[in-house]
Amino acid sequence: MAIRFYRALMVRQPKGVGVVFPELPGCVTLGSDGQSAGTNAIEALQLHIEGMVADGEELPAALPVDAPVPDWAMPDGDELATTLLVPVDIPGKAIRVNVTIDEALLHRIDMAASAEGLTRSGFLAQAARARLKPVGGNLPEAAE
Repeated sequence: MAIRFYRALMVRQPKGVGVVFPELPGCVTLGSDGQSAGTNAIEALQLHIEGMVADGEELPAALPVDAPVPDWAMPDGDELATTLLVPVDIPGKAIRVNVTIDEALLHRIDMAASAEGLTRSGFLAQAARARLKPVGGNLPEAAE
């Protein structure tokens, strides 16, 4: 997966701190404070990008932090708190792999995937993403 950084505008709002991605209309989130808004921004951006890729939409270029801000991104009355760059994993092409796994465990995976309306591959990919740390974090250390 490639990593791209999109700029995010953190905006003070009456109910907390909003986050707007000027290059991605519709990708917005809110947090009670800057910390929660930043955390929510990472998740919102990842989900937005994954949805665009799944729908076959072209991803917009990531613009520099000091690029002009579109009028819609800063409604009247909002106060810009800061601008930051948020990292996102750009999903790559799915590839087929062969793995060896315990038969009973595979049965449990299939049952759980079915209960969630997922394919086996989708379930395993979702589980791997949940286990791995977010972009910019360190991968779990290997067992010795």
